[in-house]
Amino acid sequence: MALESGEVEKIAHLARIAIRAEDVSEYRRHLSRILEFVAQMNAVDTHGVDPIAHPLDAVQRLRPDEVTEVDQRERFQAIAPQVDAGLYLVPKVIE
Repeated sequence: MALESGEVEKIAHLARIAIRAEDVSEYRRHLSRILEFVAQMNAVDTHGVDPIAHPLDAVQRLRPDEVTEVDQRERFQAIAPQVDAGLYLVPKVIE
């Protein structure tokens, strides 16, 4: 799938990436090769292949889900600037 220069510029705009006009053709070539590779991977018949999370048949050792630390919330909140009902209060940073 070959991309046009306008499509590359639109992708750059959506990604909030500034691309110089002289670099658009190079980005177009690279992005087109990526999309061709994705199309090649999509063409592979994977029916009957079970999805796996790991290429080796490995089992993850898990520790028991037990509380190992003592509750120190009151100690930590005693030194916090603002606390209400067990929650830390912070100033609003996004409007």
